Amino acid sequence: MASPMELFDEEPGSTREAIMQATYAALAKHGYADLTIQRISDEFDKSKSLLYHHYESKDALLVDFMGFMLERIEDTIPIEQQENAYEQLVLVFDQVFDELFAEPDFLRALLELRTQAATDETYRQEFSDNEAYIRARLADIIRAGIEEGTFREVDPARTAELILTLIDGAVLRQATIDDIDIDLIRDELVNYARLRLLTDEADV
Repeated sequence: MASPMELFDEEPGSTREAIMQATYAALAKHGYADLTIQRISDEFDKSKSLLYHHYESKDALLVDFMGFMLERIEDTIPIEQQENAYEQLVLVFDQVFDELFAEPDFLRALLELRTQAATDETYRQEFSDNEAYIRARLADIIRAGIEEGTFREVDPARTAELILTLIDGAVLRQATIDDIDIDLIRDELVNYARLRLLTDEADV
């Protein structure tokens, strides 16, 4: 996973991408509560009316923004380039903790967005879909590791659920309290994968 700003081309290739880049910049700067179409427009090099042409409200724009970010993240993690499932899983941990956690303003804004899911069904569905995709990808890595003999015979879905819950918890803690040792959490996740998942015969 590249850091959020690295998900954008230096020169946006489409109006949608330019709007998404402006949305990211405004969201990181102002947070959800103080975000307005005007503030997004301030980061956008075209007219505010163009924003309203594509999106009827701030929330409609933000829901599309979350989908856009997931699409880009899918394309930027070079999982298939790794030699085995263990290295794929470690790469995911590295990308999350080394890149995403380096963007505290974005993390706080993401958490603010997520709190909307408690009362807004549209946000809830978008976050549910995003997490379902990530959980499925983790399960696919674990399942492939079992098939190749790198991982033990564990339940891929249950293991993916645990890993995702730990990452979600780290995001929450990083965004809301001080003195979180993110390196420790990342290292312990790697230790979990090594001690709980790796077979004795795994060549890693």
